[in-house]
Amino acid sequence: MLNHTSLPVMERTALRINPAKTCQPIGAMYAALGIHRCLPYSHGSQGCCSYHRSHLTRHFKEPVMAATSSFTEGACVFGGQPNLLQGLRTVFATYDPDVVAVHTTCLSETIGDDIPQIVGEARRQDIIPEGKFVIHANTPSYVGSHIIGFSNMCQAMAKYFVEPSNGRRYHPDPKRINIVPGFVDPSDMREIRRLAEATGLKPVLFPDTSGVMDAPQTGEHVFYPEGGTTIEELQTMFRGAATFALGFWASREAAVEVETRAGVPREVLDLPIGLAATDRYLDTLRFRGGVITPELEHERGRLVDLICDVQQHFYGRKVAIFGDPDHVLALAEFCRDIGLIPVHLLTGTPGKRFTKEATRLLGPTVASAINIRQEGDLFLLHQWIKEEPVDLLLGNTYGKFIARAEDIPFVRVGWPILDRAGHSLLPTVGYMGAIRLVSRMLDALLDRRDRDAPDHEFELVL
Repeated sequence: MLNHTSLPVMERTALRINPAKTCQPIGAMYAALGIHRCLPYSHGSQGCCSYHRSHLTRHFKEPVMAATSSFTEGACVFGGQPNLLQGLRTVFATYDPDVVAVHTTCLSETIGDDIPQIVGEARRQDIIPEGKFVIHANTPSYVGSHIIGFSNMCQAMAKYFVEPSNGRRYHPDPKRINIVPGFVDPSDMREIRRLAEATGLKPVLFPDTSGVMDAPQTGEHVFYPEGGTTIEELQTMFRGAATFALGFWASREAAVEVETRAGVPREVLDLPIGLAATDRYLDTLRFRGGVITPELEHERGRLVDLICDVQQHFYGRKVAIFGDPDHVLALAEFCRDIGLIPVHLLTGTPGKRFTKEATRLLGPTVASAINIRQEGDLFLLHQWIKEEPVDLLLGNTYGKFIARAEDIPFVRVGWPILDRAGHSLLPTVGYMGAIRLVSRMLDALLDRRDRDAPDHEFELVL
């Protein structure tokens, strides 16, 4: 399928081939699903909303509810205000959400619809019932990526719900912390919360899709599952002793907004994927008053024991990693720690900080000797791999084509994973997530060894 991928790497400024990202509204829609009784609302064409819903559904294997302004030719010419007003009227009458989270698309952004003005008009016309909320985020599809869209909607949550301090600092609850978990699976959000609670702290995650995008099957359809961050939790984030942003790209702006509005200090951490990043996460919790329990120490010890047991199979093997920037950086550090050699790191999300962060995590000597690219595409990654082959490929489902073309062991991690199931129920973060990652990477390498081994080297034991 990819046998026409050329070997020479040529710089391209106006063309992307298989970009390692998708558009902002998908990230905004996923973030909105993390608010309890929230209905995401796509201000654009019906086709855009259908694509975003279906793509999320294919990854999570869960139905994704969302509304749309259903633009027609008339809205494209005269603006989408009538569509949005009618849409809000219908949504509140039919589905009765507590929050409607409006995000824009490329069409409404190009037209220049003023969403705050339209929402204000909806209030003047009593379209929005008393006690209900409409928030919005500008998410043009033609810039950024789904990670930026997620970040923009998280920032909107803080902007609309966090009460401004107006210069005064509330007395925080020393045990309460706000956590922006980043663009991760619901299982990861649950694990992030569990680790914080295990130290004795009281975390408030925003957004929190656990219990929403991994709701149990009961035989009955529930339009608004029990999970999600409540409005009360969002409105009282000023009580937090700190706000942790897990991942610079997906989470930082929301933490900055909370700090700006309520004076809650922020701390930006790496996604807690792997041993070192999870250690830093727990150490920061300890600094904020958490207690590292023997149970957490035992979890860490089991991960270290597994790494020691299998390190000979990883040592010196080369790995290529692509996907969302926060994931790629955390995975690269973890691979380095267990003996793998990251040689190709690529993300489709734009931003000049990616190389700097890779240098911080891997060290300048390592970073200067490998391929690192922000706002790259999978065509470039394939060219890199042709020039310098690797033993293992880590990334989302779209990497399967490169893995097949170059015959590389492939481990699916990140978003989206469209051709496998169970990934949204099993965490990647924390010590337990790292144990799962090590096991999956080892299985991929050993399956390849067994497949290629001659009879006299076909081993029965590890």
